[in-house]
Amino acid sequence: MQKIILQRLLPPLNVAASSHFCFDPLQELRMPSRRDHDYLPILKNDFSDGKISRRSFLRTATLLGMSATSAYVFAGGSATPLRAEEAKPKGGTLRISTTVYDVKSPATAATLAHPVVYSQVVEYLAKIGADNVTRPHLLSSWEPSADLKTWTLHIRSGVKWHSGRDFVAADVVWNLTRLLSDEAGSSMVGLMEGYMLNSVDTGKKDEKGKAIIRHELWDPKAIEKVDDMTVRLNLKRPQLAVPEHLAHYPAVMLYPEEKGIFGVGSIGTGAFTLKEINVSRNAVLEAVEGYWGEGPYLGKVEFIDLGGSEQAIVNALMSGQVDGAFQVLPEFFPVLSKQENLQYYEVTTADTSVCRMNLKHKPFDDVRVRQAFRLAVDVPQAKEVTLGQFGVPAEHHHVSPIHPEYAKLPALGRDLDKARALLAEAGYPDGVDVELVIAQNPPHHMRNATALTEMWKEAGIRATIKVVPNAQYWDIWTSAPLGITVWAHRPLGVMNLSLAYRSNVPWNETAFASEQFDKLLDEAEAIPDPKARSLKMAEIEEFMQREGPIVQTYWRNLITFYDKRVMGVAMHPTYMVSANELAIKPA
Repeated sequence: MQKIILQRLLPPLNVAASSHFCFDPLQELRMPSRRDHDYLPILKNDFSDGKISRRSFLRTATLLGMSATSAYVFAGGSATPLRAEEAKPKGGTLRISTTVYDVKSPATAATLAHPVVYSQVVEYLAKIGADNVTRPHLLSSWEPSADLKTWTLHIRSGVKWHSGRDFVAADVVWNLTRLLSDEAGSSMVGLMEGYMLNSVDTGKKDEKGKAIIRHELWDPKAIEKVDDMTVRLNLKRPQLAVPEHLAHYPAVMLYPEEKGIFGVGSIGTGAFTLKEINVSRNAVLEAVEGYWGEGPYLGKVEFIDLGGSEQAIVNALMSGQVDGAFQVLPEFFPVLSKQENLQYYEVTTADTSVCRMNLKHKPFDDVRVRQAFRLAVDVPQAKEVTLGQFGVPAEHHHVSPIHPEYAKLPALGRDLDKARALLAEAGYPDGVDVELVIAQNPPHHMRNATALTEMWKEAGIRATIKVVPNAQYWDIWTSAPLGITVWAHRPLGVMNLSLAYRSNVPWNETAFASEQFDKLLDEAEAIPDPKARSLKMAEIEEFMQREGPIVQTYWRNLITFYDKRVMGVAMHPTYMVSANELAIKPA
């Protein structure tokens, strides 16, 4: 077995040979002329003076419009790509195990397995690399204004739809407008609501008596076509993370004439076309001619659904039924690491699961109860039981140490006496009885749930575990009083917080609503200075530990295995597979 590990999500400069860190020193020469953002000189000085980390510099500089090539050069080393040791062969079929979902509506995709299929055909304006740095993709560059309220997006020239038509500004305007409509039902609404939308009370109530809120662009010119190759976003408040939001996995650019529906034969700008899809069985994609970007090298890609059985995935890797896997669970590392034909890949991420409490249900409407649930847990021990060496402890606030704005707080240790006292103050002197709902897979959910329930028991919290099929869990994930939900990696902590905890957004599964929290989040999203943003994030993290709706015990390293014949692989923090960059050597 060989091993490739991406630690800290930032490579040294000499990994540029990998197409996943595809630095093009000529790219800037092809970009429209622009001036640097006003804050970049300050950012450069802070990095040179050792006031901010390399990670914070790279993440912030690229968001402010500096190319990844230039940012890496400034951070040290040469921007000249190393030549690949071996040319990638053309042709062949690559078989990858993953869950194959219905992907007819990318806008409403709710798992990271959905885009594994559709993102080979339809693409993103921006793309996050395996190094956690965001780069233009269908865009060639972006320019934020000094106040971060105006973002000028330059469309990459030479990109064509499979129909032969140029990819132009009108396509971007149509897609972004649709993604931010209530009709599309996309999580993009929650992500961008704070700076692109207004919430309007319709005056109507739902069946539970809750006000029905609709959303609309805050200004008719919020999404503005400047010319055929330029789009301008006019924001109602400053926002640093716009490029990250354009890379959110539902935000692919669909062919407008197809009215938001994706399927076999759909027109895209990507390196492949979808030839066949059978939900829960397989999806087959074939390479297209004349792709604008790298590759494709493969003739065909087949995604194979092995029925959700982790053991079946392991068996398929060992027998050669598949050439690689979307992911492999840590418990199978020992057996697969002994296979001479397989290469191991690992990446540190902000992938996690949270034990979330829904505030519409007692006893979780009382902040003292939520605090007690956190204080009753020994986080390092729960992490160890759940993931062992493949995880790091979390801190109950959903901001990871790998996020550039993360602030280190004093450890929130276990305190059973205080947990019992808080329950008594809340009117539960004899403790509480609750049901914890978890999805059947992945298996480490049961280990995490067992650790939590055993620890809670000592504080008088009596929890029974209810295991349901994965599909059933996603039917109730926003309504169950207490459950464990997977949350994928996002490159910035503010993205997780906006998607999950901002008031009234679609993915707010906890019904947590706080004007103070929303205000703090708005303020953090507007700060380009990593030091100042970290200070604001400390306030947010403290607020979450004090009043928030989650118990969170771990951050997860992602791992996978591929046949050694497969070239161009890097384990991505969001499981992304860029099939156009992959190749397979003949057997």
